[in-house]
Amino acid sequence: MKFSTLAEIYGKLDATSKRLEMIDILMDLFQKTSADDMQIVIYLTSGKIAADYNDIELGFADKMVIKAIAKAVGKSEDDVTELFKRKGDLGEVVQELKSNTGQQNLGVFFGASASINQSNLTVHEVWETLIKIAQLEGKGSSSKKMNYLIGLFSKSSALEAKYITRIILSQLRLGVKDLTIIEALSRKFGSGDEKSRELIEHAYNVTSDIGLIGETLAKKGLSGIKQIGITVGVPIRMMAAQRMSTSEEILEKLGGSCALEFKYDGERVQAHISKHKILLYSRNLNEISSMYPDVIEALKGAITTNDVIVEGEITAWDLETEKLKPFQILMSRKRKYEINDAIERVPVRVFLFDILYKDGISLLNKSYPERRKILESIIKENNIIVLSSREIVKATDEFERFFELAIESGCEGIMAKDIRENSTYQAGNRGFLWIKHKFDYTSSFNDSYDFVVVGGFYGKGRRKGTIGTILLAAFNPEEERYETVCKLGSGFSDDDLNKITEDLMKIKVLEKPKDVFSRMDADIWFYPSTVYEIRGADLSTSPIHTCGMDEIKKDVGIAIRFPRFIRFRDAKAPEQATTTKEVIDAYKKQRLLAHDV
Repeated sequence: MKFSTLAEIYGKLDATSKRLEMIDILMDLFQKTSADDMQIVIYLTSGKIAADYNDIELGFADKMVIKAIAKAVGKSEDDVTELFKRKGDLGEVVQELKSNTGQQNLGVFFGASASINQSNLTVHEVWETLIKIAQLEGKGSSSKKMNYLIGLFSKSSALEAKYITRIILSQLRLGVKDLTIIEALSRKFGSGDEKSRELIEHAYNVTSDIGLIGETLAKKGLSGIKQIGITVGVPIRMMAAQRMSTSEEILEKLGGSCALEFKYDGERVQAHISKHKILLYSRNLNEISSMYPDVIEALKGAITTNDVIVEGEITAWDLETEKLKPFQILMSRKRKYEINDAIERVPVRVFLFDILYKDGISLLNKSYPERRKILESIIKENNIIVLSSREIVKATDEFERFFELAIESGCEGIMAKDIRENSTYQAGNRGFLWIKHKFDYTSSFNDSYDFVVVGGFYGKGRRKGTIGTILLAAFNPEEERYETVCKLGSGFSDDDLNKITEDLMKIKVLEKPKDVFSRMDADIWFYPSTVYEIRGADLSTSPIHTCGMDEIKKDVGIAIRFPRFIRFRDAKAPEQATTTKEVIDAYKKQRLLAHDV
């Protein structure tokens, strides 16, 4: 496939924010894509060059790209920088400069065509070049990366250069999420009904590889998708929990009895164990094995069989008091260097709570009690690897006793789990088979939420020069968009504000992202990728915020009043943030409690 074809499709996707239109455009793209190109096309359309769990970084900063653009179009870096200041998008910068350039600079040197309006560049050539760039490291790698990029610019048309730039800066931002791609694939290669979509989505959840799913459908159809299974070493998208605020509600929802586990304040981990290797993955599919060599060594002695995938929570652990330490202390382990020093300073304990795969057999369709029994049978506890604390309860007094024990033990709450026959492990889904119940939820006006940063407002006075207030949003998975819920301006230290400003400026965008639903005009917009935990005083209806718009009252959303920053949630992807439905349910519960009072 010519890359120009893909760039034209991206232009169409760029021009719409309507999901149904995006699906139609994607189906047209898949119709034009050969089976051999399908995987690459889907990766690039998702704004990546490989599966989510592959830690591949292209390593381009704005300044480096500005240099490459300047050399490719024969302009000074100052000229490119000045245009960038006006446009705020290096993709549009290179598009304009190439459109206005009378010749293809360096084209002869790099073997490019003479015309800036036509290109023989293929999708495979672009992808292959990006892979080569990602593999470069060490001395002289920066100049080599730049030469590869200059080569792409010099061979590309103005429109192609625009999207190449956005891809290499991880700023493609077409508003196309993986679930939208899955829907389009289901309609193109399946019947488009719920059954075919569920088959494709399940395969995606156990492989975490949207490109592989597309290629399999193009080459083998749904029959090929049915053959896709779990592979040790390939992370499974983790199951998530809903939230409820009272023990009575939870017990009723789970059929009158349930299993309660401590909810540890740590980093969720999925451990893949084979004869030859142990790999650790975080909640957002990042491989974190290098950060926890002590955990890997402990797992070798604790797991009594091969080819296993287990899940647990890594926590900071005080060896003297044998108690949990706060999550913030654990985060100091997240480093690439001086690991031995970090191990010495921050010992850990891992509480295992589930098993997904054992000796060639998927356990996802087994009930929770069956999985727990299998997990217990293969674990030999040691000073690092232990099983999570657990108890079956049938009454509210038993529930409350266990909850209090969890809080006294330094946990943030409990996880209630369904113990009925249909309590399967729902990879990649959030449902009521697991229900989290935290200390915060016991007070209707003291809740905590994980929201996505979508915009900001410049500080004044002492906060001048920083992002003083942040616009936060909940995630609506049905609409695949982020809906604003509050402006956050309290709870930050000066150091927090400086870090926030530095981090957020790296993901700033010129215009409001297409997948952000907001009635407010922020001073600056951010690509939805950063999650903060906040606590609010209460929930109220709002004519300004869009979370749950029209659900409570026409043309009115729900807002968090008096939000306060608690912590950064680096381990959470934006799609794993608090959902719109959770906010709506919390608001309804608050109203019921107020009515009872």
